[in-house]
Amino acid sequence: MSSIDTSAPQNTDISTALADLLFAPELDLQIAVDRHFAPDYRQRTDGSWADRAEFTAHIAHLRTVLAGGSVEVHEELTNGTLYADRHTVRATKKDGSTVHMEVYLFGEFAADGRFRRIEETTLMLSGSEADRDLGSAR
Repeated sequence: MSSIDTSAPQNTDISTALADLLFAPELDLQIAVDRHFAPDYRQRTDGSWADRAEFTAHIAHLRTVLAGGSVEVHEELTNGTLYADRHTVRATKKDGSTVHMEVYLFGEFAADGRFRRIEETTLMLSGSEADRDLGSAR
């Protein structure tokens, strides 16, 4: 007799998603995006909306700029399909400079546990003025 898995899907989280997207260059970008973001994914960062293709272009750009980094989640909350967190990203750029940003995020999961929508506001804690739009640069 075969068993059927009736458990709910495991939801992704921002720390795992960002590690795959930004800090695992050996992982194919499309695989990383597919792993954490639903086909109808949309994101608003500091007031600007991006669809999944625009978001993927943003991540592709960041992969050309960033050499490494880390994500620290300070608070994280899920309630059914809703997700919220406050996290900081510390990144080292390929030119050796560093950027430290705090992010306030509200999101929604698709039925399969991937992000369907994220709305976030970023606050640059340290870095150059040119890095202020790093959260949405393409």
